[in-house]
Amino acid sequence: MNEPVEILLVEDNPHDVILTLDAFEQHKLSNKIHVARDGEEALNYLFCRAQYAHRDIGDRPKFVLLDLKLPKVDGIEVLRQIRADPRTNTIPVVILTSSKEDRDIAAGYKFGVNSYIVKPVDFEKFTESVRTLGLYWLLMNQAPLAPSMTGADI
Repeated sequence: MNEPVEILLVEDNPHDVILTLDAFEQHKLSNKIHVARDGEEALNYLFCRAQYAHRDIGDRPKFVLLDLKLPKVDGIEVLRQIRADPRTNTIPVVILTSSKEDRDIAAGYKFGVNSYIVKPVDFEKFTESVRTLGLYWLLMNQAPLAPSMTGADI
């Protein structure tokens, strides 16, 4: 649990969690994935609160794969809080959701999502989408380094 993760998967649907983890495993993209099953848990993980108080906030995931329709705290609020904090605001966030609603898409981009993807219903298309996401965000994308936690870089 103290090892840095590469992906924070924020998903409450157990079926979609299994499909996503299987897709990453099948394509050997990452085995360092942490699953948060609601928005509150995701924020606790990222900001090292509650059950994650032992974590180092500098151990940031390479990207967050975020569903929108979550219990406790919805995905847009999770995104808003990630972007509002200088310690996390440069973490790439990809919304992967079943919502095609214009207001959800607009809200995602308003609060700084890096990409908005509607979950394909077909298993093969879903797996291919996850593979492509992993290849890009884990292997190709160059993210900035985490700011120092001293406040000197903030």
